[in-house]
Amino acid sequence: MSNSPPADGSQGRPFDSAQGRGLLFIVSAPSGTGKTTLVERLVQLVPNLHMSRSYTSRTARTGEQDGVDYNFISRSRFEEMVREGGFLEWADVFDNYYGTCAADCERFLHQVVEQRAAIGIRIELAEGLTGDGGDAGAERAQ
Repeated sequence: MSNSPPADGSQGRPFDSAQGRGLLFIVSAPSGTGKTTLVERLVQLVPNLHMSRSYTSRTARTGEQDGVDYNFISRSRFEEMVREGGFLEWADVFDNYYGTCAADCERFLHQVVEQRAAIGIRIELAEGLTGDGGDAGAERAQ
C-alpha cells in the first residue's frame, strides 16, 4: 500500500475529474441497520462529503423539521414526481413514500465541483415485511 497521492491528482478526495463533477455514493441496507449513523459519521470524518436529504410523503414526527430532516411533501405531489421521473430511487414503506430527488442530486453534484465533494444517499430497504420472503416495501430505481 502506497502513501503517495492518487495519480489523478485528487488527493484522495471523492471526485471524478473525467466527468467534472462530484461522486455519488449509495448506502443501502434494511431499515434500522445504522445507515444514517454510518453516513453522519463519515460526513464528520471525510472532507467535503455531504448527505442527501430524502423526500417523504409522511407527516413530520415531533422535533423533525421540513428541509432539515426530510423534505416533507404531499402524497399526491410525491406521486406526481414519480410519474415525471423525478426520483433516482423511491420506495413505499408502510404506506409512506420515501425517495431521493434526481434534480437535487444532479444540482448538488455540479455545484460542488470546485469543492471536489461527494454526496451520500441513504436508501432504506424493507426486508421480510410480507413474512414469506417477499419484499412488500421494495425499492424502485429510476
